[in-house]
Amino acid sequence: MQIPKQLLQRKSVDALTDVEHGLKQTLTAKDLTILGIGAVIGAGIFVLTGIAAAKYAGPAIVVSFILAGIACGLAAMCYSELAAMIPVSGSAYSYAYATMGELMAWIIGWDLILEYALASSTVAIGWAGYLTSFFDALGVHLPTYLTTAYLANPEAGFVNLPAAAIILLLTGLLVLGIRQSAIFNFVMVLIKSAVIVIFIVAGAGHVDTANWSNFTPFGFGGVLTGAGVIFFAYIGFDAVSTAAQEAINPQRDVPIGIIGSLAVCTLLYILVAGVLTGIISYTELNVPAPIALAVDHVGMGWLSPIIKIAAIAGLTSVMLVLLMGQSRIFFSMAKDQLLPPLFAQVHPKFQTPHLSTILVGVAVSLLAGFMPIEKLGELVSIGTLFAFVLVCGGVWILRNSHPEMERHFKCPAVPYVPIGGILVCLSLMVGLPIDTWIRLFVWLLLGFLIYFGYGVKHSQLRSS
Repeated sequence: MQIPKQLLQRKSVDALTDVEHGLKQTLTAKDLTILGIGAVIGAGIFVLTGIAAAKYAGPAIVVSFILAGIACGLAAMCYSELAAMIPVSGSAYSYAYATMGELMAWIIGWDLILEYALASSTVAIGWAGYLTSFFDALGVHLPTYLTTAYLANPEAGFVNLPAAAIILLLTGLLVLGIRQSAIFNFVMVLIKSAVIVIFIVAGAGHVDTANWSNFTPFGFGGVLTGAGVIFFAYIGFDAVSTAAQEAINPQRDVPIGIIGSLAVCTLLYILVAGVLTGIISYTELNVPAPIALAVDHVGMGWLSPIIKIAAIAGLTSVMLVLLMGQSRIFFSMAKDQLLPPLFAQVHPKFQTPHLSTILVGVAVSLLAGFMPIEKLGELVSIGTLFAFVLVCGGVWILRNSHPEMERHFKCPAVPYVPIGGILVCLSLMVGLPIDTWIRLFVWLLLGFLIYFGYGVKHSQLRSS
């Protein structure tokens, strides 16, 4: 079946950028880098590192982080080129609109909901777990029916109130303004980064190299599987591109924010993984708080509550940036009239997409409050990898279709870097379970129903 040409119609880069968007431009390169770090460092470094080491990679989890970092690095180069060329808030959605047409733009925009909204809900549940654990250590025990989702445990649970509440609080902060949100994120990033550095420095003196003697207990296949599992840890650096319209100098600052935040986080991940598996045997790390376990193991119990505070701060900043990214993507889709216009309304005082932010926040809060974490997390990685494939393809397409366009940042070694990014991301997608692919196709089918039921009829591009 041939796709109608109207659905493949592209939106020009000039049309994407020459828009009166009304969003306040206040973010610098430093702000964007910190936003990226805020989005990336969270559940991955505080939870997934230990689980992936214990079950899949052993001490070679360090190599898994390097492989996942390479995959993200290839995608980051492509993101940076497109973000500098098309400095708008829609991220991969807008890039797809300019390179592959409206239908593909809708697919990627709908797909990004899996990355941002569902990841926000997943992280909120993890945040609530750390908060409950911290309170338990202080002798304050929250009722089980208020900390457990009904669908996770119908007999004992009703609502995960801390998870739902933190999403609503962060939503309110985002409505008040991007500047205030950036300041809050900076404080959270400062706390968690300081504690991570303390763990690396303090833990390095307790490393026992005997724990590394069986470096690849599961073979190289386990290293690859570990890379796929901890890929979730890198999700979020691309959220920097969703703030492009709120950057003072997006052509320069957005690439710095994307690449800089990814570089810092990759280095910290590698160092933490090395110290963690050197302090304690990988066989003992299949626990919700592996870093806290490690410091207790070597007699640094004083650091355990500090790590929990850092985890709470880290997960808070992740949720903040992901919620911001999702509302900005809806904002861009609504400006193109593929979604109802309420998503594109900007608050007259705060200059934020307040209605979009509130609707996203309420939906994510309900998911976090009533859904089990494993059901929410299953789709996040495949949605992100799919977005990365399309972004890498977009760079390759634009280099051939519009070689004359000014590029403030150039992805090196085109087409090899984009092709490498596509192949690496596809290989990680192939390794995911078949039921994850089935859920992805069902989700995309629902998106098609909305697009052909509403978007096609109201599209600004075809009605102009």
